[in-house]
Amino acid sequence: MKRPTLEAVAVRAGVSRATASRVVNGRPTVAPHIRDAVLRAVQELGYVPNSAARSLVTQRTGSVALVVSEPPTRVFSEDPLFSTVIRSASVELEAADKQVILMLVSSSRSHTRVERYVAGGHVDGVMLISMHGADALPAALSRLRVPVVSYGRPAVPVDLPYVDNDNVGGAEAAVRHLLASGRRRIATIAGPQDMIGGQDRLAGYRNVLNGSDRRSIVAVGDFTRESGAVAMRQLLGDDPALDAVFVANDLMAIGALQSLRQAGRRVPDDVAVVGFDDIEAARFTEPALTTVRHPIPEQAAAMVRLLLDLLDGHPGTPVILPTELIIRDSA
Repeated sequence: MKRPTLEAVAVRAGVSRATASRVVNGRPTVAPHIRDAVLRAVQELGYVPNSAARSLVTQRTGSVALVVSEPPTRVFSEDPLFSTVIRSASVELEAADKQVILMLVSSSRSHTRVERYVAGGHVDGVMLISMHGADALPAALSRLRVPVVSYGRPAVPVDLPYVDNDNVGGAEAAVRHLLASGRRRIATIAGPQDMIGGQDRLAGYRNVLNGSDRRSIVAVGDFTRESGAVAMRQLLGDDPALDAVFVANDLMAIGALQSLRQAGRRVPDDVAVVGFDDIEAARFTEPALTTVRHPIPEQAAAMVRLLLDLLDGHPGTPVILPTELIIRDSA
């Protein structure tokens, strides 16, 4: 069967082709009764708009790039952050009738590929996830005059709208909780220092200890479980008398729990442990992990809304979401 055309829709509705086009493309300058007639004709004929032709009219592709600056082995690993952000953002974009294009960036060649794809007009906007300090992509994309938003405050000095959570305040709440419980030698396993999340959570830890008589005891991981285990062993070697540790994400905290168990340290009797993120696995560790809840789905949804506002011509202002200390058995 021949595919129904826009001309056939216009004839069925008794309007001009231009009027039918305005209705199909969502233009508001059409009387309600005429809009109803055109939409009824669309349904009766089974008309499906030609996406290429529609893009020429609207100057929109209906697609958004979700760019993750991590290798596939990191994105599709045990870390639930990436899958949660991708899923939550995709749901919000689908509700807005937008197509999601996932692009992974882990090399200079993939940087060039993303820049070329965006510059070619294949997407209406870009969402950036997991940006590192040395990453040149945010600045490169910001020069292309395409709406760009970031999941997390960019680590480089570039003027991009972003959505983040209160990393500093969440870390401060965690360390204050450990102090209030009588812990005296409080260490931290910080996240990577080329990422804002790692920097801010370490800053929150230090802010609280600087106002007390406790000294900072720091090891650095890379947000993976293995790095948390290694960092915990390092901390125990550096200060065997430590009695608490604030860990900059839950995966590293799970690794830290494993190292403490192997070292014969009881949690929380000998060493209290607090994580950050409140991933699902935090409820099922032994003991259950006290942690700072980071609203990952809400942050992803807010990032999409911010991008949609930019696409509609509204100014983009940073959004900071609150965190919440969730007290369980580990501290």
